Amino acid sequence: MAAGAGYSLVPAAFAVPSADHALTNLNDGLPRSLPSDIGVDPRAVLDFIDHVFSRDLHLHSFMLYRRGHVAAEGWSWPYHASRPHMMHSLTKSVTACGVGIAIDEGFFSLDDKVVSFFPDELPAESNVYLEAMTVRDLLTMQSGHAKSVSGSVFRQIKTSWVAEFFKIPVVHEPGSHFVYSSALSFMLSAIVSATTGKSLRQFLDPRVFRPLGIKALTWGASPNGINPGGNGLSWTTADALKLGILHLNRGAWNGQQLVPGDWVDESTRLHVPGEAYGYHWWREDSVNAYYAEGAFGQFSIVFPDQDAVLTLTAGVQDEPLLDIVWQYFPTAFDESTSKRDSASSSELRSRTENMRLLPEVYRTHSATEKRISGKTYLVEDNEDHVTAIKLTFGEDALDFELSDHRGSHHVMAGLGKWIESSTSMTGNKLHHQYQSDDMKVVASARWWDEQTLEMTWQFVETAWMDTIVCRFIGDRISFDRRVNANYAPLFRPTIRGTLAGKETSG
Repeated sequence: MAAGAGYSLVPAAFAVPSADHALTNLNDGLPRSLPSDIGVDPRAVLDFIDHVFSRDLHLHSFMLYRRGHVAAEGWSWPYHASRPHMMHSLTKSVTACGVGIAIDEGFFSLDDKVVSFFPDELPAESNVYLEAMTVRDLLTMQSGHAKSVSGSVFRQIKTSWVAEFFKIPVVHEPGSHFVYSSALSFMLSAIVSATTGKSLRQFLDPRVFRPLGIKALTWGASPNGINPGGNGLSWTTADALKLGILHLNRGAWNGQQLVPGDWVDESTRLHVPGEAYGYHWWREDSVNAYYAEGAFGQFSIVFPDQDAVLTLTAGVQDEPLLDIVWQYFPTAFDESTSKRDSASSSELRSRTENMRLLPEVYRTHSATEKRISGKTYLVEDNEDHVTAIKLTFGEDALDFELSDHRGSHHVMAGLGKWIESSTSMTGNKLHHQYQSDDMKVVASARWWDEQTLEMTWQFVETAWMDTIVCRFIGDRISFDRRVNANYAPLFRPTIRGTLAGKETSG
């Protein structure tokens, strides 16, 4: 790939379209209103945004809904309203919808035994605890397992995930011991598939997704074609907001009952004392809120007493975002402080229209560019199976190429600007074991000094920002890569190499 080919330029100066224009382009079917007109204090929302940014947290988007209207919304460039975003475990609350509808339609019941659905995939040896496990136990994360199984574990398995589930030791009586595990959510999806003959996505499409106007979602699948009920769903911020609104309205949407009202009540109430957990929904009883939560800062939070929903997408480590939410919500819905305030409303609109995650960049130079451009570095043996690295510099763009066990991968990085392109770059060990052959990335590169080049890769449909540092000393290269958020280490081991033809010199 020649430098400068196959990418789009992103201007250094950035301005979001006006709210009216954005509404036309969004076409999400949600009406808008001034915050003060529907009992939302614009100053409190401003303070929330400023607090998040002052903590250097990567807030990608937010939408705030009250009394039938979106009161405030914003996307931090290069994120925008039409981009899908990976939702991680927020997916679990979507899965709960499918389970509730399937139960209502008579496909199975809460008290059915898990083993009854998969007679051909059971282990040779079982025990009374496994045989006692029910659908209800899966929903409340009380399966009897002693260990949690992340989706990152199952994503690496190429055989049946159902069979893999039954290998997990069941050491407690089901219903007695809480262990949060994506494996349980997967089994709920598998039960829906086994009983309805459809994947969970196919089952929910005519019942929930289409009535809500959700069209662009993607949802991964196991080797057997079963959607991972605990994760793997990508959709827009507005779609996640609609999930919260649907539950705020007890499963009703535009006069149509999509999810049984009794199921919404049951799934969002407390079922596991001490764990603040319902049926795949979390609770915050101090403010009477319940919420869908995904790793690295994905939330759809329902405030039933205030007729409100707050939805967030982010890329944060250790989930500090939720602590900040409770500082400002639901107090932002205090009628005494939400009186019409034109100055604060105008300031809030200006703030949300100009949110950005990536900073302005400028062109830097190093004589090293000409010396290394287009030349291949052969890499020493390493854990990531990288075999070669090549950097090709153009006037305003760098084509970074890395070869490994999966093939050859490119990232186009702007020089003095940001560039958006698609990449297949391997990154699963930093990205919670997700790996796609087609990821949108916005990237730039700059020289720290004559020998040190830094690149930023923002994967704009996910939570992840990767920082890459390449150092060039003589004929040698070192390559370091880290990520902003991960449940595994945030750094990969340093990779080292030598210019091709020079590896035996000296």
